[in-house]
Amino acid sequence: MTPQRDEDEVWRQIIASYHQPTETTSDNQPWPDSENLPPEPARRVVKRPDVETPPGEMPVQYPGDFHEPDFDDDRNDDEGHYEPPPPPPLPKTDTSTKIAWAALFGGPAYLLLAALFDWYLQGWVLFAAVACFIGGFVALVVRMGDGPPNDSGWDDGAVV
Repeated sequence: MTPQRDEDEVWRQIIASYHQPTETTSDNQPWPDSENLPPEPARRVVKRPDVETPPGEMPVQYPGDFHEPDFDDDRNDDEGHYEPPPPPPLPKTDTSTKIAWAALFGGPAYLLLAALFDWYLQGWVLFAAVACFIGGFVALVVRMGDGPPNDSGWDDGAVV
């Protein structure tokens, strides 16, 4: 026999013995008897009162059929409920920041509308829309500031 046929024969034996019951005794177990699990206890099956089960069939338990009894009927319903404090008001923005945001979104929005409605754009209008977008972005980045806050004092954190 060739090695391929030997391998095929081994696979056939494995498949043939797949459905045969195995006998497990404490002699051939790789673990001690104390680690064996006990057989599963019988599960409680809850039958829906409105559905009748034909004789000889097992009742079906559906998810959500079992309801935990409520032992704390007299407790306060608000117990453990967290209600966050109201958020602080939004910071007031100055006019130049509002104009920068409008330019940042207005330029591309105008170009998108012009493309959707097939408007004819002259060269200077196209340039103005792109310039508004770039100008708004630059204005917001310049105004962003990357320094420490003014009220931080002399100590600016840990120094290694």
